[in-house]
Amino acid sequence: MNIYTEMNPNPLVQYLNKPAEEFTKADLIRYIEDHDISMINFRYCGWDGRLKTLNFVINNKQHLDDILTFGERVDGSSLFPFIEAGSSDLYVIPRYKTAFLNPFSEVPTIDILCSYYNKDGDPLESSPQYILHKAHQVLKKRTGFTMYAMGELEYYIISNKEELFPATDQKGYHEGEPFSKWGDFRREAMLAIAESGGLIKYGHSEVGNFTVGNLVYEQNEIEFLPDDIESADDQLLIAKWILRTLAYKHGVTITFAPKITVGKAGSGMHVHTKLIKDGENHMVKNGNLTDTAKKLIAGFLELAPSITAFGNLNPTSYFRLVPHQEAPTNICWGDRNRSVLVRVPLGWTGKIDMANNANPNENGFPPNVPDKQTVEYRASDGSADIYTLMASLAVAARHGLEKKDALKYANETYVDVDIFKDSSKAENLGQLPASCMESADYLEKQKDILLKYDVFSEGILNGIIKYHRQFNDKKLRKEMENKPEEVMKLVEQYFHCG
Repeated sequence: MNIYTEMNPNPLVQYLNKPAEEFTKADLIRYIEDHDISMINFRYCGWDGRLKTLNFVINNKQHLDDILTFGERVDGSSLFPFIEAGSSDLYVIPRYKTAFLNPFSEVPTIDILCSYYNKDGDPLESSPQYILHKAHQVLKKRTGFTMYAMGELEYYIISNKEELFPATDQKGYHEGEPFSKWGDFRREAMLAIAESGGLIKYGHSEVGNFTVGNLVYEQNEIEFLPDDIESADDQLLIAKWILRTLAYKHGVTITFAPKITVGKAGSGMHVHTKLIKDGENHMVKNGNLTDTAKKLIAGFLELAPSITAFGNLNPTSYFRLVPHQEAPTNICWGDRNRSVLVRVPLGWTGKIDMANNANPNENGFPPNVPDKQTVEYRASDGSADIYTLMASLAVAARHGLEKKDALKYANETYVDVDIFKDSSKAENLGQLPASCMESADYLEKQKDILLKYDVFSEGILNGIIKYHRQFNDKKLRKEMENKPEEVMKLVEQYFHCG
């Protein structure tokens, strides 16, 4: 056992005694033979952001080898709107490092995420997962930095009302049992996600807590540990599938929708990021935020209006992005400030002997500063296409690092107050889009940044612009003021988004 596998909850990592990144085809075959695995599931993400499934019964060892080597054909026109039925065949090829034991199947089954390839055997350029890969490769090549990310997955679980120990309306943050009713569900989901390869930081109940009729809406959150952005995306995708499947198993409903009802906390999907070079985090130095971090923030802020086209994918997304709901509206950043678009959270950059102070009988805590500082992008929500969202953040990071006046822009957009309470600070700040149509307009204006170095294609961006404009929602927020029943109809329409 080594430090990379010791205590790892993934059964494949434990048995093979190696990190998932080092899995080979021979490793998977050995695990499958030794554990009497009967089935393989190929998993791949469609344009709707959901995991698709292709089931295989393992007939013999040669059949298993063929599956893992050559993958299979699928109908691309049924998975992506931009693929014509006349030339729709795609290959799906498994990525061995993503293999995990299916936590729900009664028949022992291994699930593996796949990548798309075209008829010539080349990666499908328009696949969201490949767009992310290109964005990350360009960032590495142009700047030398690897981007790490961790998502915060917020969700509501909806169940029948209980009379005992009712929760306090909108006061659910870090609430425990018995006032929080779904802690066991959250812990069961966290273990399943960890066993599938997800690097989980923690889970807790969130602010949102309210009752409508006989139904209770309880908000929870699962937050991940930093990983390279390509692996981080895979983990979020699998986590959403696990949470939904577990909810179905328990006979309750779960939603990642950005807005549930008027006046209550919506669900975001905040993304923490950091830049790594030579194994070191370059966000802080000597306890201070580095110029690299400020340039990263500048890139996020400048491209933020366009990033909403990937991270906020339906009209209800923009019902969440309103003042006084802990969701950003102004394009600015700050330290420990939850009213801004990009937040610099606590990063253990002050005194680090807190554990010694809290435990006076303990000695020998390490004096080194931990490698924890991140910057948090706070606008995206559960409707996001996870792969293209992260790709747009990688593009924004690269743009900020290459931008000549990035530090000047960062200084101009820094705020140190609650931006909603001090409106004078917002006068010279840009605003996030207030609708899908505005998001499309900004994406049209900023296309050149995303097209640079061939990360996104013109066709994909035009398709996303067309998608957002179909909602025709530029005046929708205004039209639905004081119409809660109409808002609820809209919420129901996009209840299972992303």
